[in-house]
Amino acid sequence: QLELAESKVRHQTEIQGLNLQISGLQSELQNARIQASGLETEISRLKNDVMTARMEADKREREHTQVKADLDATVARLTESLASEKDDNEMKRGTIAKLEDQVAEMGEKIAELEAKKRQDEQLRRKLHNAIQELKGNIRVFCRVRPLSASESEGGQDTPYAFHKNDSRALELLTPASTNSNGRTTAEKRQPFSFDKVFKPDSTQNDVFLEISELVQSSLDGYNTCIFAYGQTGSGKTYTMEGPPGQDDESEGMIPRAVRQIFQTAKDMKELGWNYNFECFYLEIYNEQINDLLALDQQGEKKAKHEIKHAKDGTTHVTGVTTVPVEKPSQVRQLLRRAAKNRSVGATQKNDRSSRSHSVFQVAISGKNAISGKTAYGLLNLVDLAGSERLNSSGAEGKRKKETQYINKSLSSLGDVIAALANREPHIPYRNSKLTYLLQN
Repeated sequence: QLELAESKVRHQTEIQGLNLQISGLQSELQNARIQASGLETEISRLKNDVMTARMEADKREREHTQVKADLDATVARLTESLASEKDDNEMKRGTIAKLEDQVAEMGEKIAELEAKKRQDEQLRRKLHNAIQELKGNIRVFCRVRPLSASESEGGQDTPYAFHKNDSRALELLTPASTNSNGRTTAEKRQPFSFDKVFKPDSTQNDVFLEISELVQSSLDGYNTCIFAYGQTGSGKTYTMEGPPGQDDESEGMIPRAVRQIFQTAKDMKELGWNYNFECFYLEIYNEQINDLLALDQQGEKKAKHEIKHAKDGTTHVTGVTTVPVEKPSQVRQLLRRAAKNRSVGATQKNDRSSRSHSVFQVAISGKNAISGKTAYGLLNLVDLAGSERLNSSGAEGKRKKETQYINKSLSSLGDVIAALANREPHIPYRNSKLTYLLQN
Protein backbone atom coordinates (compact mmCIF):
# COMPACT_ATOMS: atom_id res chain seq x y z
CA GLN A 1 0.00 0.00 0.00
CA LEU A 2 2.89 2.22 0.81
CA GLU A 3 4.34 1.59 -2.58
CA LEU A 4 0.98 2.26 -4.24
CA ALA A 5 0.67 5.46 -2.37
CA GLU A 6 4.17 6.55 -3.35
CA SER A 7 3.51 5.44 -6.91
CA LYS A 8 0.25 7.39 -6.93
CA VAL A 9 1.99 10.50 -5.65
CA ARG A 10 4.74 10.10 -8.15
CA HIS A 11 2.19 9.62 -10.94
CA GLN A 12 0.28 12.71 -9.85
CA THR A 13 3.52 14.69 -9.75
CA GLU A 14 4.35 13.51 -13.26
CA ILE A 15 0.81 14.32 -14.39
CA GLN A 16 1.15 17.83 -12.95
CA GLY A 17 4.48 18.19 -14.68
CA LEU A 18 3.00 17.03 -17.96
CA ASN A 19 0.07 19.40 -17.53
CA LEU A 20 2.49 22.22 -16.96
CA GLN A 21 4.38 21.18 -20.06
CA ILE A 22 1.12 20.98 -22.02
CA SER A 23 0.12 24.40 -20.73
CA GLY A 24 3.53 25.82 -21.80
CA LEU A 25 3.27 24.14 -25.18
CA GLN A 26 -0.25 25.52 -25.65
CA SER A 27 1.04 28.98 -24.79
CA GLU A 28 3.92 28.60 -27.28
CA LEU A 29 1.42 27.30 -29.89
CA GLN A 30 -0.76 30.36 -29.31
CA ASN A 31 2.25 32.64 -29.73
CA ALA A 32 3.26 30.73 -32.86
CA ARG A 33 -0.26 31.11 -34.24
CA ILE A 34 -0.16 34.89 -33.52
CA GLN A 35 3.23 35.13 -35.23
CA ALA A 36 1.93 33.09 -38.18
CA SER A 37 -1.04 35.39 -38.48
CA GLY A 38 1.29 38.48 -38.51
CA LEU A 39 3.50 36.76 -41.09
CA GLU A 40 0.51 35.98 -43.25
CA THR A 41 -0.55 39.67 -43.04
CA GLU A 42 2.99 40.77 -43.94
CA ILE A 43 3.09 38.23 -46.78
CA SER A 44 -0.25 39.56 -48.08
CA ARG A 45 1.03 43.13 -47.89
CA LEU A 46 4.26 42.14 -49.66
CA LYS A 47 2.22 40.33 -52.34
CA ASN A 48 0.19 43.52 -52.85
CA ASP A 49 3.41 45.57 -53.04
CA VAL A 50 4.87 43.13 -55.56
CA MET A 51 1.66 43.31 -57.61
CA THR A 52 1.70 47.11 -57.50
CA ALA A 53 5.40 47.14 -58.47
CA ARG A 54 4.73 44.81 -61.37
CA MET A 55 1.87 46.99 -62.57
CA GLU A 56 4.06 50.09 -62.26
CA ALA A 57 6.87 48.27 -64.07
CA ASP A 58 4.47 47.20 -66.82
CA LYS A 59 3.23 50.83 -67.13
CA ARG A 60 6.75 52.16 -67.31
CA GLU A 61 7.67 49.48 -69.82
CA ARG A 62 4.76 50.57 -71.99
CA GLU A 63 5.74 54.23 -71.60
CA HIS A 64 9.35 53.42 -72.39
CA THR A 65 8.24 51.51 -75.43
CA GLN A 66 6.11 54.50 -76.55
CA VAL A 67 8.88 56.99 -75.88
CA LYS A 68 11.34 54.80 -77.74
CA ALA A 69 8.92 54.55 -80.64
CA ASP A 70 8.42 58.35 -80.61
CA LEU A 71 12.17 58.92 -80.43
CA ASP A 72 12.77 56.47 -83.25
CA ALA A 73 10.14 58.30 -85.35
CA THR A 74 11.67 61.70 -84.50
CA VAL A 75 15.16 60.46 -85.33
CA ALA A 76 13.90 59.06 -88.59
CA ARG A 77 12.14 62.35 -89.40
CA LEU A 78 15.17 64.44 -88.48
CA THR A 79 17.44 62.13 -90.46
CA GLU A 80 15.19 62.55 -93.46
CA SER A 81 15.01 66.32 -92.90
CA LEU A 82 18.78 66.58 -92.57
CA ALA A 83 19.23 64.63 -95.73
CA SER A 84 16.77 66.94 -97.49
CA GLU A 85 18.44 70.06 -96.04
CA LYS A 86 21.80 68.69 -97.07
CA ASP A 87 20.52 68.44 -100.60
CA ASP A 88 19.04 71.95 -100.32
CA ASN A 89 22.31 73.26 -98.92
CA GLU A 90 24.19 71.73 -101.78
CA MET A 91 21.81 73.44 -104.17
CA LYS A 92 22.08 76.71 -102.23
CA ARG A 93 25.87 76.50 -102.20
CA GLY A 94 25.74 76.04 -105.93
CA THR A 95 23.36 79.00 -106.25
CA ILE A 96 25.51 81.14 -103.93
CA ALA A 97 28.60 80.27 -105.96
CA LYS A 98 26.80 81.34 -109.13
CA LEU A 99 25.58 84.55 -107.48
CA GLU A 100 29.10 85.29 -106.20
CA ASP A 101 30.41 84.82 -109.72
CA GLN A 102 27.72 87.17 -111.01
CA VAL A 103 28.49 89.73 -108.28
CA ALA A 104 32.19 89.58 -109.13
CA GLU A 105 31.35 89.99 -112.80
CA MET A 106 29.03 92.90 -112.04
CA GLY A 107 31.73 94.44 -109.81
CA GLU A 108 34.17 94.30 -112.70
CA LYS A 109 31.59 95.88 -115.01
CA ILE A 110 30.85 98.59 -112.42
CA ALA A 111 34.57 99.30 -112.05
CA GLU A 112 34.86 99.53 -115.84
CA LEU A 113 31.82 101.83 -116.03
CA GLU A 114 33.14 104.02 -113.21
CA ALA A 115 36.51 104.27 -114.93
CA LYS A 116 34.74 105.13 -118.18
CA LYS A 117 32.57 107.64 -116.30
CA ARG A 118 35.70 109.33 -114.94
CA GLN A 119 37.18 109.39 -118.43
CA ASP A 120 33.92 110.84 -119.75
CA GLU A 121 34.01 113.47 -116.99
CA GLN A 122 37.55 114.45 -117.99
CA LEU A 123 36.41 114.66 -121.61
CA ARG A 124 33.37 116.68 -120.54
CA ARG A 125 35.60 119.15 -118.71
CA LYS A 126 37.87 119.46 -121.71
CA LEU A 127 35.00 119.93 -124.17
CA HIS A 128 33.03 122.20 -121.81
CA ASN A 129 35.90 124.60 -121.36
CA ALA A 130 36.84 124.37 -125.04
CA ILE A 131 33.28 125.46 -125.83
CA GLN A 132 33.59 128.33 -123.34
CA GLU A 133 36.78 129.47 -125.06
CA LEU A 134 35.12 129.21 -128.47
CA LYS A 135 32.28 131.34 -127.19
CA GLY A 136 34.87 133.84 -126.06
CA ASN A 137 36.80 134.33 -122.85
CA ILE A 138 35.16 137.74 -122.62
CA ARG A 139 31.43 137.86 -123.21
CA VAL A 140 29.03 140.76 -122.89
CA PHE A 141 25.32 140.37 -122.18
CA CYS A 142 22.80 143.17 -122.09
CA ARG A 143 19.83 143.11 -119.71
CA VAL A 144 17.12 145.74 -120.19
CA ARG A 145 15.05 146.47 -117.12
CA PRO A 146 11.35 147.40 -117.32
CA LEU A 147 10.36 151.06 -116.99
CA SER A 148 9.88 152.11 -113.39
CA ALA A 149 6.52 153.32 -112.12
CA SER A 150 7.66 156.98 -112.23
CA GLU A 151 8.98 156.54 -115.78
CA SER A 152 5.72 154.99 -116.94
CA GLU A 153 3.61 157.65 -115.21
CA GLY A 154 5.74 160.37 -116.81
CA GLY A 155 4.86 159.04 -120.24
CA GLN A 156 8.44 158.07 -121.07
CA ASP A 157 8.76 155.97 -124.22
CA THR A 158 10.99 152.92 -124.34
CA PRO A 159 14.27 154.17 -125.82
CA TYR A 160 15.17 150.86 -127.43
CA ALA A 161 14.03 148.36 -130.02
CA PHE A 162 14.65 144.61 -130.27
CA HIS A 163 15.14 142.46 -133.34
CA LYS A 164 12.59 139.69 -133.69
CA ASN A 165 15.00 137.16 -135.16
CA ASP A 166 18.22 138.17 -133.48
CA SER A 167 18.54 137.76 -129.71
CA ARG A 168 21.91 139.50 -129.77
CA ALA A 169 20.93 142.82 -131.32
CA LEU A 170 19.55 145.99 -129.75
CA GLU A 171 18.92 149.49 -131.10
CA LEU A 172 18.87 152.66 -129.01
CA LEU A 173 16.34 155.15 -130.23
CA THR A 174 16.71 158.93 -130.18
CA PRO A 175 13.32 160.46 -131.08
CA ALA A 176 12.96 163.27 -133.61
CA SER A 177 13.20 166.73 -132.07
CA THR A 178 12.96 170.42 -133.01
CA ASN A 179 15.38 172.93 -131.53
CA SER A 180 14.78 176.57 -130.67
CA ASN A 181 15.77 177.66 -134.18
CA GLY A 182 13.07 175.50 -135.71
CA ARG A 183 15.47 172.92 -137.06
CA THR A 184 14.16 169.36 -136.93
CA THR A 185 16.40 166.43 -136.12
CA ALA A 186 15.30 163.07 -137.50
CA GLU A 187 14.96 160.01 -135.33
CA LYS A 188 18.25 158.18 -134.78
CA ARG A 189 18.66 154.43 -134.39
CA GLN A 190 21.99 153.31 -133.03
CA PRO A 191 22.57 149.53 -133.33
CA PHE A 192 24.47 147.46 -130.77
CA SER A 193 25.42 143.79 -130.81
CA PHE A 194 26.01 141.62 -127.74
CA ASP A 195 26.51 137.94 -126.99
CA LYS A 196 22.95 137.92 -125.68
CA VAL A 197 20.19 140.49 -125.07
CA PHE A 198 17.68 139.92 -122.26
CA LYS A 199 14.39 141.72 -122.71
CA PRO A 200 12.50 143.40 -119.83
CA ASP A 201 10.31 140.33 -119.31
CA SER A 202 13.34 138.06 -118.87
CA THR A 203 13.50 136.33 -115.50
CA GLN A 204 16.41 135.92 -113.12
CA ASN A 205 16.54 132.28 -114.16
CA ASP A 206 16.81 133.24 -117.86
CA VAL A 207 19.91 135.28 -117.08
CA PHE A 208 21.43 132.62 -114.85
CA LEU A 209 21.04 129.88 -117.45
CA GLU A 210 23.37 131.88 -119.70
CA ILE A 211 26.09 132.26 -117.07
CA SER A 212 25.69 128.89 -115.33
CA GLU A 213 28.28 127.35 -117.65
CA LEU A 214 30.87 129.74 -116.23
CA VAL A 215 29.99 128.58 -112.74
CA GLN A 216 30.71 125.01 -113.88
CA SER A 217 34.12 126.16 -115.13
CA SER A 218 34.96 127.35 -111.62
CA LEU A 219 34.37 123.82 -110.30
CA ASP A 220 36.61 122.53 -113.07
CA GLY A 221 39.47 124.65 -111.73
CA TYR A 222 39.18 127.90 -113.71
CA ASN A 223 39.08 131.46 -112.41
CA THR A 224 35.93 133.14 -113.68
CA CYS A 225 34.46 136.58 -113.18
CA ILE A 226 30.97 137.96 -113.80
CA PHE A 227 30.42 141.73 -113.70
CA ALA A 228 27.16 143.65 -113.47
CA TYR A 229 27.90 146.99 -115.15
CA GLY A 230 25.55 149.87 -115.87
CA GLN A 231 24.20 153.25 -114.94
CA THR A 232 22.99 153.75 -111.39
CA GLY A 233 19.44 152.44 -110.99
CA SER A 234 19.71 150.05 -113.94
CA GLY A 235 19.18 146.93 -111.80
CA LYS A 236 22.71 145.64 -111.20
CA THR A 237 22.25 144.81 -107.50
CA TYR A 238 18.83 143.31 -108.25
CA THR A 239 20.44 141.05 -110.84
CA MET A 240 23.39 140.00 -108.70
CA GLU A 241 21.77 139.64 -105.26
CA GLY A 242 18.01 139.79 -105.84
CA PRO A 243 15.51 142.06 -104.07
CA PRO A 244 15.07 142.29 -100.28
CA GLY A 245 12.85 139.47 -99.01
CA GLN A 246 13.59 137.47 -102.16
CA ASP A 247 12.08 134.08 -102.95
CA ASP A 248 13.42 131.26 -105.13
CA GLU A 249 12.02 132.93 -108.25
CA SER A 250 13.59 136.35 -107.68
CA GLU A 251 16.90 135.44 -106.07
CA GLY A 252 19.94 136.83 -107.83
CA MET A 253 23.00 135.42 -109.56
CA ILE A 254 25.06 135.06 -106.38
CA PRO A 255 22.68 132.73 -104.44
CA ARG A 256 21.84 130.85 -107.65
CA ALA A 257 25.52 130.33 -108.46
CA VAL A 258 26.24 129.06 -104.96
CA ARG A 259 23.27 126.68 -105.09
CA GLN A 260 24.50 125.29 -108.42
CA ILE A 261 28.01 124.88 -107.03
CA PHE A 262 26.77 122.81 -104.10
CA GLN A 263 24.45 120.69 -106.25
CA THR A 264 27.14 119.97 -108.83
CA ALA A 265 29.68 119.19 -106.10
CA LYS A 266 27.19 116.72 -104.61
CA ASP A 267 26.70 115.04 -108.00
CA MET A 268 30.47 114.78 -108.55
CA LYS A 269 30.97 112.85 -105.31
CA GLU A 270 30.10 109.75 -107.31
CA LEU A 271 33.23 110.40 -109.36
CA GLY A 272 35.40 110.68 -106.27
CA TRP A 273 35.47 114.49 -106.01
CA ASN A 274 35.26 116.27 -102.66
CA TYR A 275 35.09 120.06 -102.49
CA ASN A 276 35.60 122.76 -99.88
CA PHE A 277 34.22 126.28 -100.27
CA GLU A 278 35.26 129.59 -98.72
CA CYS A 279 33.57 132.93 -99.26
CA PHE A 280 34.88 136.49 -99.14
CA TYR A 281 32.88 139.67 -99.64
CA LEU A 282 34.71 142.94 -100.26
CA GLU A 283 33.86 146.40 -101.46
CA ILE A 284 36.14 148.90 -103.12
CA TYR A 285 35.09 152.36 -101.98
CA ASN A 286 37.09 155.37 -103.13
CA GLU A 287 39.98 153.01 -104.01
CA GLN A 288 39.98 151.54 -100.50
CA ILE A 289 39.16 147.89 -99.75
CA ASN A 290 36.55 147.24 -97.05
CA ASP A 291 35.60 143.85 -95.63
CA LEU A 292 31.80 143.61 -95.84
CA LEU A 293 31.73 140.50 -93.65
CA ALA A 294 33.72 141.98 -90.78
CA LEU A 295 31.71 141.82 -87.57
CA ASP A 296 33.44 144.90 -86.14
CA GLN A 297 32.64 147.55 -88.74
CA GLN A 298 33.97 150.37 -86.52
CA GLY A 299 37.37 148.68 -86.41
CA GLU A 300 37.07 147.85 -90.12
CA LYS A 301 37.01 151.55 -90.99
CA LYS A 302 40.56 151.81 -89.60
CA ALA A 303 41.83 148.56 -91.15
CA LYS A 304 44.06 148.53 -94.21
CA HIS A 305 43.89 145.62 -96.61
CA GLU A 306 46.53 144.84 -99.20
CA ILE A 307 46.24 142.78 -102.39
CA LYS A 308 48.87 140.01 -102.67
CA HIS A 309 49.50 138.01 -105.85
CA ALA A 310 51.32 134.69 -105.31
CA LYS A 311 53.61 133.04 -107.85
CA ASP A 312 51.18 130.14 -108.23
CA GLY A 313 48.60 132.52 -109.70
CA THR A 314 46.44 132.85 -106.60
CA THR A 315 45.44 136.17 -105.06
CA HIS A 316 44.53 137.01 -101.49
CA VAL A 317 43.69 140.15 -99.55
CA THR A 318 45.25 140.60 -96.14
CA GLY A 319 43.07 140.74 -93.06
CA VAL A 320 39.70 139.94 -94.66
CA THR A 321 37.07 137.65 -93.17
CA THR A 322 37.07 134.15 -94.63
CA VAL A 323 33.85 132.18 -94.13
CA PRO A 324 33.75 128.43 -94.92
CA VAL A 325 30.31 127.51 -96.25
CA GLU A 326 28.67 124.12 -96.30
CA LYS A 327 25.17 124.94 -97.55
CA PRO A 328 23.54 127.64 -99.72
CA SER A 329 21.48 129.10 -96.86
CA GLN A 330 24.70 130.35 -95.27
CA VAL A 331 25.33 132.54 -98.33
CA ARG A 332 21.97 134.28 -97.90
CA GLN A 333 22.99 135.17 -94.37
CA LEU A 334 26.28 136.55 -95.67
CA LEU A 335 24.45 138.66 -98.28
CA ARG A 336 22.21 140.16 -95.59
CA ARG A 337 25.22 140.94 -93.42
CA ALA A 338 27.11 142.52 -96.33
CA ALA A 339 24.09 144.58 -97.46
CA LYS A 340 24.05 146.34 -94.08
CA ASN A 341 27.71 147.29 -94.46
CA ARG A 342 27.89 148.36 -98.09
CA SER A 343 28.36 152.04 -98.95
CA VAL A 344 25.22 153.52 -100.53
CA GLY A 345 23.99 157.05 -101.00
CA ALA A 346 21.25 159.11 -102.62
CA THR A 347 21.77 160.90 -105.95
CA GLN A 348 19.38 162.53 -108.38
CA LYS A 349 19.47 159.28 -110.38
CA ASN A 350 18.91 156.80 -107.54
CA ASP A 351 17.97 157.26 -103.89
CA ARG A 352 19.98 154.14 -102.93
CA SER A 353 22.87 154.26 -105.35
CA SER A 354 25.72 151.81 -104.71
CA ARG A 355 28.78 153.99 -104.12
CA SER A 356 31.26 151.11 -104.22
CA HIS A 357 32.16 148.03 -106.22
CA SER A 358 31.19 144.86 -104.31
CA VAL A 359 33.15 141.68 -105.02
CA PHE A 360 31.76 138.35 -103.82
CA GLN A 361 34.33 135.58 -104.14
CA VAL A 362 33.95 131.83 -103.77
CA ALA A 363 37.22 129.91 -103.50
CA ILE A 364 36.68 126.32 -104.63
CA SER A 365 39.21 123.60 -103.80
CA GLY A 366 38.59 120.01 -104.84
CA LYS A 367 40.41 116.70 -104.69
CA ASN A 368 39.58 113.41 -106.35
CA ALA A 369 40.03 110.54 -103.88
CA ILE A 370 40.31 108.01 -106.72
CA SER A 371 42.70 109.67 -109.17
CA GLY A 372 44.43 112.02 -106.71
CA LYS A 373 43.83 114.99 -109.00
CA THR A 374 43.19 118.42 -107.50
CA ALA A 375 41.38 121.52 -108.75
CA TYR A 376 41.28 125.10 -107.52
CA GLY A 377 38.95 127.69 -108.97
CA LEU A 378 37.83 131.16 -107.98
CA LEU A 379 34.40 132.50 -108.87
CA ASN A 380 34.09 136.29 -108.72
CA LEU A 381 30.63 137.87 -108.82
CA VAL A 382 30.97 141.64 -109.02
CA ASP A 383 28.28 144.27 -108.58
CA LEU A 384 29.94 147.41 -109.93
CA ALA A 385 29.08 150.84 -108.65
CA GLY A 386 26.63 152.73 -110.87
CA SER A 387 28.18 154.96 -113.50
CA GLU A 388 26.96 158.54 -113.63
CA ARG A 389 27.82 161.75 -115.43
CA LEU A 390 28.87 164.38 -112.97
CA ASN A 391 26.82 167.12 -114.61
CA SER A 392 23.60 165.04 -114.48
CA SER A 393 24.03 163.23 -111.17
CA GLY A 394 23.78 166.36 -109.01
CA ALA A 395 26.69 165.03 -106.94
CA GLU A 396 28.44 167.51 -104.68
CA GLY A 397 31.07 167.25 -101.97
CA LYS A 398 31.41 163.65 -100.78
CA ARG A 399 29.09 162.30 -103.52
CA LYS A 400 31.11 164.13 -106.17
CA LYS A 401 34.34 162.55 -104.93
CA GLU A 402 32.69 159.12 -104.92
CA THR A 403 31.47 159.61 -108.49
CA GLN A 404 34.96 160.60 -109.64
CA TYR A 405 36.48 157.47 -108.09
CA ILE A 406 33.73 155.29 -109.56
CA ASN A 407 34.09 156.65 -113.07
CA LYS A 408 37.88 156.42 -112.95
CA SER A 409 37.84 152.77 -111.85
CA LEU A 410 35.19 151.88 -114.44
CA SER A 411 37.31 153.55 -117.10
CA SER A 412 40.31 151.49 -115.92
CA LEU A 413 38.20 148.33 -116.08
CA GLY A 414 37.22 149.17 -119.66
CA ASP A 415 40.89 149.67 -120.54
CA VAL A 416 41.83 146.28 -119.08
CA ILE A 417 39.02 144.43 -120.88
CA ALA A 418 39.92 146.15 -124.17
CA ALA A 419 43.61 145.23 -123.74
CA LEU A 420 42.69 141.61 -123.00
CA ALA A 421 40.34 141.43 -125.97
CA ASN A 422 43.03 142.87 -128.25
CA ARG A 423 45.69 140.57 -126.74
CA GLU A 424 47.95 143.50 -126.03
CA PRO A 425 51.35 142.74 -124.44
CA HIS A 426 50.74 145.06 -121.48
CA ILE A 427 47.53 144.93 -119.46
CA PRO A 428 47.08 147.97 -117.16
CA TYR A 429 45.86 146.05 -114.10
CA ARG A 430 47.51 148.43 -111.63
CA ASN A 431 45.49 151.46 -112.71
CA SER A 432 42.78 150.64 -110.16
CA LYS A 433 42.27 148.48 -107.08
CA LEU A 434 39.41 146.66 -108.80
CA THR A 435 41.41 145.48 -111.81
CA TYR A 436 44.45 144.70 -109.65
CA LEU A 437 42.32 142.57 -107.33
CA LEU A 438 40.89 140.63 -110.26
CA GLN A 439 44.18 140.34 -112.16
CA ASN A 440 44.21 136.53 -112.02
